[in-house]
Amino acid sequence: MAQKLVIIDTDAGIDDAQAIMMSLAAPGLQILGITCCFGNTDVDNVCQNVLRVLSVCERTQIPVFRGAAVPLVGATKAFSHHFGTDGLGDVLKDRDPQWKEKLQREHAVNAMIRLVADNPKQVSLVALGPLTNLALVIRLDPAFPQNLKELIIMGGNMEGKGNVSLCGEFNFVLDPESAYIVLEEYLCPTHIASWEYCCRNKLSWEFFEELINEDTPAGRFMKKITSKCWGYSKEAMLNKRDVYFGPGFVSYDAYAVAACIDSSVVTESIVCAVRVELQGALCRGMMALDPSNRLKKNHCVSVMKTCDLTKFSQLLVASLRQPCSK
Repeated sequence: MAQKLVIIDTDAGIDDAQAIMMSLAAPGLQILGITCCFGNTDVDNVCQNVLRVLSVCERTQIPVFRGAAVPLVGATKAFSHHFGTDGLGDVLKDRDPQWKEKLQREHAVNAMIRLVADNPKQVSLVALGPLTNLALVIRLDPAFPQNLKELIIMGGNMEGKGNVSLCGEFNFVLDPESAYIVLEEYLCPTHIASWEYCCRNKLSWEFFEELINEDTPAGRFMKKITSKCWGYSKEAMLNKRDVYFGPGFVSYDAYAVAACIDSSVVTESIVCAVRVELQGALCRGMMALDPSNRLKKNHCVSVMKTCDLTKFSQLLVASLRQPCSK
């Protein structure tokens, strides 16, 4: 059976690292390249984080491309320290001094256009951070989306519940214009793992403790980068996430990769038109769902609603049991 061709666009926080490891452990995926964007930290840290994950998993042959350092419009917003200032929990002291030489010289946007042109209708693009690279792609190559097999996004929200603003989700709020462009102009099959979907399909903290105690290099790596991160602290997150969803462990970006690996992980979706709000002090960056099609749009997306947690858990465990280097 042929492998599914995938490009991962990432801002490489801890959950991105877990999602990338999940993709590397999936025998049905072939990762054509990983493109980097600002988000959880600055784009240079993102590049280093991706290279580090690939090194741990002995997959350094996968090309890594540096992409957008700032949003499409306006100034860069302050980076969240949800995953530490470096995106990986501020615990990795042995940074590679030669990391720049290990990046591809080609810009991420050009690489995405080339890889998809070389494999028309065969590539699944999984977007785990702000959608700046994707917006830049379509400005350079308007035909790009029609050559994609599918687009899978972790981002946005479907109920106006925000995690960085009153009504907005992190990835979309960091670059609302790019999120707007992508959801208006990418007319390929599009699937969205929203913030609420991830949080509503959370796992127990007991499962998380078992997961990071996998006695493998990948397991030890995940245990290390989550060890001092308040975003992976049961005590720190109890009060914060209880407001909307109750306690539990959420590996946000892994939900999008899981849907790419096995579509049956998603057991229920809402198919409708959506639009990203660009105005307003409270709602800028919010994704509005339009099930009655008042917007009169011809393109609908699939917004994930419920998840097979048994299958999802198995993919998480497999991500840390793969053969890796130290």
